[in-house]
Amino acid sequence: MMPAAMLLVELLTEELPPKALPRLSAAFAERIVEGLQQRGLIEGATDRKVFASPRRLGVTIGGVREQAPDREVSEKIMPVQVALDAAGQPTVALLKKMQARGIAPEAIAGFERRMDGKAETLFHNRLEHGAMLDEVLAEIVQEAVRALPIPKLMRWGASEVQFVRPVHRLVMLHGSRVVPGRVLGLDSGRITMGHRFMSRGELSLASAEAYEPTLLAEGKVIPEFAERRADIERQLLEAARTEGASLDQYADLLDEVTALVEHPTVYVGEFEAEFLAVPQECLILTMRANQKYFPLFDGEGRLLNRFLIVSNMRVADPSRIITGNQRVVRPRLADARFFFEQDRKQPLASRLPRLAKVVYHNQLGSQLERVERLERLCAAIAHRLNADVEAARQAGRLAKADLVTDMVGEFPELQGVMGRYYALHDGTSAVVADAVAAHYQPRFAGDALPAGNIACAAALADKLDALTGFFGIGQLPTGDKDPFGLRRAALGVLRIVMETPLPLDLGALVDEAAGGFPSGMLGSSDSRTHLLDFLFERLRNTLREAGHAVDVVDAVLALRPMRVDLVPARLEAVRLFRELPEAAALAAANKRIVNILRKAEAEVAEPDVTLLQEEAEKALFHQVIEIAPLVRAHVGNEDYTEALRVLAGLRTAVDGFFDQVMVMADEPLTRRNRLALLTQLAGLMNQVADLSRLSPV
Repeated sequence: MMPAAMLLVELLTEELPPKALPRLSAAFAERIVEGLQQRGLIEGATDRKVFASPRRLGVTIGGVREQAPDREVSEKIMPVQVALDAAGQPTVALLKKMQARGIAPEAIAGFERRMDGKAETLFHNRLEHGAMLDEVLAEIVQEAVRALPIPKLMRWGASEVQFVRPVHRLVMLHGSRVVPGRVLGLDSGRITMGHRFMSRGELSLASAEAYEPTLLAEGKVIPEFAERRADIERQLLEAARTEGASLDQYADLLDEVTALVEHPTVYVGEFEAEFLAVPQECLILTMRANQKYFPLFDGEGRLLNRFLIVSNMRVADPSRIITGNQRVVRPRLADARFFFEQDRKQPLASRLPRLAKVVYHNQLGSQLERVERLERLCAAIAHRLNADVEAARQAGRLAKADLVTDMVGEFPELQGVMGRYYALHDGTSAVVADAVAAHYQPRFAGDALPAGNIACAAALADKLDALTGFFGIGQLPTGDKDPFGLRRAALGVLRIVMETPLPLDLGALVDEAAGGFPSGMLGSSDSRTHLLDFLFERLRNTLREAGHAVDVVDAVLALRPMRVDLVPARLEAVRLFRELPEAAALAAANKRIVNILRKAEAEVAEPDVTLLQEEAEKALFHQVIEIAPLVRAHVGNEDYTEALRVLAGLRTAVDGFFDQVMVMADEPLTRRNRLALLTQLAGLMNQVADLSRLSPV
């Protein structure tokens, strides 16, 4: 075996894109490991450590060989009948093939003959020397660099080299030895750099194993992303406790800040309490998005006039750092206050005419036209919910008015939020104002649902209008492309109706939404079918992801239940039914019935009791007649579990029917009557779900 040691590869760069850093570092390390494995320089599970800081991508990999083991290679040449002539001499085709592959003519004597499929074939068996790390590492690193998920490359200086940011140094160490090579125009070495200001300067690495401890001790850099993140989080939580405050949600910002610093230190800053008169969402957004600060909150969730700074410097006297950051944030907060005060000088409703100049979509009109549709649709949904129709109408009218405010123009993330504040300032009822804010909910998976019927009506109207409109003009999601967020809108509709729950018919909602568009705008009438298919497919995926059995979900959704709020109860009823001893036999019988009726050519009427001949069909008929009212009553009362329990009592009669009765009798009246009985039975059995979907055969 060749000597094995730890390998270090590091690219030292200008500041890398912070949001992409974890993804870039993971891909860089993975590609290098793959390249080493493909060349036999490592095998099996590897001891690796990935490093990512604002100015470096790196990886250490344990057990990397200096040279891969030699291996026997069997190379197929060509079929014998093509390679040799009648006298057993090599043909021109064989000699050309050998020359192209660099095989000496005398090697023919050592070729092996063996069957390859149905043809006897010549194989060249040879010993292939293992790859040398020194010869292939630069190529592996270059391949890793080319494969990185980088959307936009840049050049620097007079070089033609391209990377996401300028690259200054390349380190490649195998144990204590520099592996020679050239990547991105740089020769490899053992010199790296630490912190821009706190490092002692250039750092000469004694070995790959010394990389992390050297950076920590002399470079003042925590090179591992996860370790640096944990250190920042610990400092943040400790500082918040010291201030008697909390941090609220901070995970996304923590990831971004971790990618911006190499030697994190947390300090506390503050701003004038007078800024707290501005809605806290505005202040929070400007601190987080623009300055990367962590706002602090009291025990009631109210914003405090203090925040946490994650600095890239640790100094004995941080007063200048703190003062500088406080000076930077103040104009941002002042801007937010100015926008807020200016916006409130004009009533929210008075802004509506300006929406006529804001295009929603060139085929679906302006935002004002959309508001008119939302106003109508909100009122219609509220009517179906027996809610305040006028309040819903007002919520729809005001829902998009804040799009033309200065605050939302500066911070688009605050749309809806600012509409609520401005509506309350104008004296609008809290119910309507809350609906204006909530009509975007849920904004993402796991987000809170709108609370109350008016807010639900506004949220449903917003999403249904978008779905109906874009499906109507043929702008459907394709593959992973969904520029108008229609998948999110569909899931929002389903979650609101199902989880709230709301007694609304999905098909009726789609029809109501379509009715708000001018005649001819939505094109083909097939768009309704396509939209409902899309909604049910989203529902199917959601239910499966929630852990419901595939056959149970398929059985319930096969009926296309438009009352989505009742789907959970149907699922639970079918789940319990499936556990009954009668379930398997009834599901199989139901599938048999479906197949028989599918093949029946003519429609059948109600069964005629006078045409029943066999005792088994009479018994089934009378039992169906007996339990039908009870089953329908349970279904009408939404007691699906009890309805299926009653149906389970049909098993004996159903089994007897199929054992003793020939459905497709020769006599036409008898055959039609038996088909009519099966049709009646199928209609009774499949009111909750298509039970045939539970049959494995």
